[in-house]
Amino acid sequence: MVRQLYGRWRGPLHGYVLRMVGGDYQHAEDIVQETLFRAWRHSDELSPEQAGPWLYTVARNLVVSGYRRRVARATEIPIEPADLPPVADEVDHVLQSWQVAEALRALSADHRSVVIELYYRRRTVTEAAKALGIPPGTVKSRSFYALRALRDALAERGVTES
Repeated sequence: MVRQLYGRWRGPLHGYVLRMVGGDYQHAEDIVQETLFRAWRHSDELSPEQAGPWLYTVARNLVVSGYRRRVARATEIPIEPADLPPVADEVDHVLQSWQVAEALRALSADHRSVVIELYYRRRTVTEAAKALGIPPGTVKSRSFYALRALRDALAERGVTES
């Protein structure tokens, strides 16, 4: 009886379900198998020739209930690919940041502290001089030589200006 159901209805049922699930072959196959399994459990009530309406109804209900489960579980808002930053740009940015940090560590402590005050903490020359306890002229001089050393260190690492 089950073999007759399978032989008679598997193909048409699969085509029907395949259209309902948007061409997802594996998902359609799973629905058909579950439908035929349920038919096997009700084999005493079904005849292979007249089981079509029952099988199509069960398959449709399985597709609908599966869709409802997926929608109910969806708690995240999908992000469109256009909303995401390009991966290569992010990777390049991270690598450049890492290389700049490495080059900063190679500077002397005096030069590094001036660069940090001026460029990372965004202080003026006067504010940096006050924070470091050195004259403004010294801040300018150290900044000049620190940036030159930083540019050379980055050039050695292959980081170019963009």
